[in-house]
Amino acid sequence: MASKNNVTELILTGLFQDQGVQRVCFVVFLPVYLATVVGNGLIVLTVGISDSLNSPMYFFLSCLSLMEVSYSSTVVPKFITDLLAKIKTITLEGCLAQIFFFHFFGVTEILLLTVMAYDRYVAICKPLYYTANMSRPVCHLLVAGSWLGGIIHSMVQILVTVQLPFCGPNVIDHYFWDLHPLLKMACINTFVEGVIVLANSGLISVFSFLILVSSYIVILVNQRNHSAEGRRKALSTCASHITVVILFFGPAIFLYMRPSSTFTEDKLVAVFYTVITPMLNPIIYILRNAEVKIAMRRLWGKKVNSGVE
Repeated sequence: MASKNNVTELILTGLFQDQGVQRVCFVVFLPVYLATVVGNGLIVLTVGISDSLNSPMYFFLSCLSLMEVSYSSTVVPKFITDLLAKIKTITLEGCLAQIFFFHFFGVTEILLLTVMAYDRYVAICKPLYYTANMSRPVCHLLVAGSWLGGIIHSMVQILVTVQLPFCGPNVIDHYFWDLHPLLKMACINTFVEGVIVLANSGLISVFSFLILVSSYIVILVNQRNHSAEGRRKALSTCASHITVVILFFGPAIFLYMRPSSTFTEDKLVAVFYTVITPMLNPIIYILRNAEVKIAMRRLWGKKVNSGVE
């Protein structure tokens, strides 16, 4: 790869140019990232320890929380440290590694959200078959399939990109590396590669989003003849998931289902889904789910009591 590339080191302009604003961003985003790690980590720990959270829904939730930490950690730690650096550099190999893991964890999360929607569909619309259809081996296979889908997607992205010769310019107006700015550095016309990237990233998001919307429409139609209390319970179990889906898919579709651009708002939208959304997800699930809150109180109570003893 080095023999056909004139570019070995890449420079990012960052989120903002002003050094004072960047220091303020450091003070703001460091606690946000720490909250992301702690909040999602608490969910993984609580589901893993608590006997009351042994249903498939909470198993998938713990997998989603683990994915949120991994997804955020591919971008945010370097982004935060770069806020204090005057020159923000990364090697070409480091750039490709960041792109691979960013897309791997991102698509795996998309597929996990789709699996969680299927879980709610079976639980609400086919409750008599829920135990058989969502057994522990089936749940493990669905999660493994999500990881496999993420790997295949990310491998396609990297194989398309790694074959290109890069000439520069090596300065990109962003705070992390993604495929569109990297394609702009190529020495050749990348129309075909751009179409592949668009199809591989954008269409996965759109099709998964349509499947998710369809599943919840079916759930709502299925509940129309049930009692008001039954509809309330069904919607309550789905509300957190629907909120997370909107927060995750909205920015992703906005960025990947249109031609690449240099709009400043692209960076702000990217901040939302790489930094803010992973922090909001545990808050949404904890605040809207009584069982998770009770299990966390019990877990915290046990830790406090064991510490006193």
